[in-house]
Amino acid sequence: MNDNEERPVTIITGRVWRRKGGKSEGVHVMLVAPDDDSAVRRALEALAKEGYAEAELDQIGDMEGEPDDEPHLSAFQGALEGDVSIVTFNEAT
Repeated sequence: MNDNEERPVTIITGRVWRRKGGKSEGVHVMLVAPDDDSAVRRALEALAKEGYAEAELDQIGDMEGEPDDEPHLSAFQGALEGDVSIVTFNEAT
């Protein structure tokens, strides 16, 4: 990929905790970054800024197209606009 091509939206999945030892939530972080290392660093910085004490990131990859449903569709659009978008959800027990 050369510098003139648009970067795809990267999605990072994992779990986050508001308090150490507290209840975890699932998380999807969407953003545009030049490489995986930058994406992970920006995701962790955004999570800390939002008040998460801990994060465990499991997978990273490029999105293949726009999501169909909210809240992921809005998060995807935010990522295209330069934001780091965070979607949290209750994990299945």
